[in-house]
Amino acid sequence: MQLIGMLDSPYVRRVAVSLQLMGLPFEHRSISVFRGFDTFRRISPVVKAPSLVCDDGTVLLDSTLILEYAEALASAGAATSLPSSRRSLMPMGLAERRQVLSVVGLALAACEKSVQVLYESQLRPADRQHAPWLERVTDQMQVAYAELEAVVARRPLPVGTEAMDQAGVSAAVAWFFTQSVQPGLVSPAQHPHLAAHSAQAECLPAFRAAPHGEGTYPVPPP
Repeated sequence: MQLIGMLDSPYVRRVAVSLQLMGLPFEHRSISVFRGFDTFRRISPVVKAPSLVCDDGTVLLDSTLILEYAEALASAGAATSLPSSRRSLMPMGLAERRQVLSVVGLALAACEKSVQVLYESQLRPADRQHAPWLERVTDQMQVAYAELEAVVARRPLPVGTEAMDQAGVSAAVAWFFTQSVQPGLVSPAQHPHLAAHSAQAECLPAFRAAPHGEGTYPVPPP
């Protein structure tokens, strides 16, 4: 499998970290949707990051759909003679899965609004920025993080290579992204549980191997 896109995207990084934790090998091609537009388009015509090129050449789009496929691969491996290191990041129990999906939804909402704030405030020319829209998406982002902090305060997310689930991955990646591209816009002091979770997650091998930025995840040894 090939993961296409740069690790400065929280969605690409979410997939890269998750695939490692799930024990699914992949090749990462760090191609920018801006500077590498033509190269990206030859691989994935829509030019959407992340894109996943499957072993049969099928191209999957959207981090959530990519991870749904990855979960199916992990489940198939667990049910056969494939490597036992493969594992799911989603719990089987209905109540537990509902809780994880709730956290993932908040984390992805925070991500989406963070990206919109970034594009509106830094990529759009100042004379074309729409202040009411920027205020609205900023408020939505801050509300998403406030809700996420309250959830994590009540029920801390597990941290550890063998313990972390998709809620933990998504929350950690989202928080680190926002703090990296919009420092100070969401106060760490007012979100101590999220900040602590992110700090612990960033120490894990799967996060260190795919750091936020323009780097490339190294191909693991055979």
